[in-house]
Amino acid sequence: MLLCSSAWGADLHALDVKTGQWETSVIGQMTGMPTIPPEVLNQMPPEQRAKLEAAIGARGAKPIVSSNCMTKEKLAQAWNTGQQAMKSCTTTVIASTSSKQEIHIDCNREGSKSSGTVKVEAVDSGHIRGSIQMTAMSPSDGGHAMSMNYSFTSKWVGPACTEK
Repeated sequence: MLLCSSAWGADLHALDVKTGQWETSVIGQMTGMPTIPPEVLNQMPPEQRAKLEAAIGARGAKPIVSSNCMTKEKLAQAWNTGQQAMKSCTTTVIASTSSKQEIHIDCNREGSKSSGTVKVEAVDSGHIRGSIQMTAMSPSDGGHAMSMNYSFTSKWVGPACTEK
């Protein structure tokens, strides 16, 4: 998650991990209806709607693997996996040590709001594990909530970055 603006609730301590190329694998599940307006869902034929709901339910069943270059500057911020989707979010560091971080996230993208917590643990200097719990709600779908629960692992690949 690329965390673009931050509010510091606690002093941030950089995780004591290596700089360089990291690979992150995320797996998890979502429950609840997607934030698709009811009028759109109601216009879908039952078979198409069932396929959409099954696809959304299956999201997270396969690991999503990404790669990210971690520099000293990036490590001086709350941990992120390099994803661009979180640009509309603010973060608050709840707790931070050289081996653990807990970060609260609030997002507002085109009226859809989500919030949650990211917990990160540096297992050693080349391995990270963590979890992400988020709840999303959109006024356009009657305020129906969707929950997302993910876990991730990150491993150091090497000192040279292949992407920034």
